[in-house]
Amino acid sequence: MQTTYLKVSPTHPEKDVLRIAADCITSGGLVVFPTETVYGLGADVFRPDSVKNIYIAKGRPSDNPLIAHIADISQLEILSREIPRTAYLLAESFWGGPLTMILKKRPRVPDAVTAGLDTVAVRLPSNSVANMLLSLAGSPVAAPSANLSGSPSPTSFEHAKSDMDARVDIIIDGGSAEIGVESTVVDLTADVPTILRPGAITREDIAEICGECVYGGDYSGAPKCPGMKYKHYGPKATVFAFEDFDFTPPAEDGAAVINYEKYRQSDNFYSAGDNDSDYAARLFYLLRKADEDNIKTLYAVLPEDKGIGVAVRNRLLKAAAGKVIRRSI
Repeated sequence: MQTTYLKVSPTHPEKDVLRIAADCITSGGLVVFPTETVYGLGADVFRPDSVKNIYIAKGRPSDNPLIAHIADISQLEILSREIPRTAYLLAESFWGGPLTMILKKRPRVPDAVTAGLDTVAVRLPSNSVANMLLSLAGSPVAAPSANLSGSPSPTSFEHAKSDMDARVDIIIDGGSAEIGVESTVVDLTADVPTILRPGAITREDIAEICGECVYGGDYSGAPKCPGMKYKHYGPKATVFAFEDFDFTPPAEDGAAVINYEKYRQSDNFYSAGDNDSDYAARLFYLLRKADEDNIKTLYAVLPEDKGIGVAVRNRLLKAAAGKVIRRSI
C-alpha cells in the first residue's frame, strides 16, 4: 500500500486538505490523524471491514476494543443507549477533551469496534484537526493509537509515519500532541463511575462532577477498553521504573535515564521536563528516542501518584512490565 501524506495547520487546519482524508474514511480507507492526546488510526465505525483493517495495520489482537470518536455530542445517541445523566454532565465539563466514556451500545455498532462486548467507548476530542476531520467525515470514527501493537503511542507525525507507512491510506501531519498520554477511560455502566485507564482527566475531576469515582481495571474475558489486557507502551530497550528521584543507575554500556530536569545527569540523560504535565507530553517521545539511540536499558523515574502523574505511572509500569526499583531507605 502506498501512503499519502497531508500537512495542515495544527490550529487552523485547511478544510480542502482534510476533506481528502474525510472522503478516504467514508469510502472505507484508513487515516492517521492527530488528537490532543496521541495520533489515532481511524476508520468509519459503521464499516466493519474497514475497522478490521485497523487491527491488521496495527497487528492488534481482535479482542481489544476501539474508541469511537465523534464530532458532536448529538452523535452520542447514534452509538449508545441507556445514557445516564452523568454522561451528559461529564460531556458538558470535559468534551471536547481527553475523556472516554464507556456506555451501553446500540445494536448497529459493529462487533469489530467493541470486540463483541455490549458496551462502546466514546469520546469527543478537542484537537482542531481531529474535530474538523470528524465533522467532514459525518460519521463516528473508530480510532486506537496509531502505533504498532505494544509499542509506545505516537505523539508526532514522524513517529506515526515510522509505524504506519505503507500500512494505511493517509497520514495527516498536524503537529505534535499536546497532552501526550491517551484519554482517561471511565466506565459509566457500573454502579459508580469507574476509571479503567487513567489520563489527564483525574478521578478527582470526575468525582467533582459525579459525586464519586473509583479506580477499576479487573476484567474477565475481553477488556472493556484499550490498554487493559496486553503489554503496552514498551520500547525495544529493557525498561526499569524507579521511585527514588536521586537514583543513580549502575554503570553499564547502552543505559540511559529518564528523570526530571532538576535531577539531570551528564551522560545519557533524557529530560522529563519540570513537572508531571511535561513528563506526560514527553513520555512516549522519549521511549521512542531510546530506540532511535540504540539504548539497551532504560531507567525511568515514576512520578508521584497524583494528578496526571497517575497516568504516567500507569504507562511506565506497563512499559516496564512491572520491573520497579524501590526507594532506598
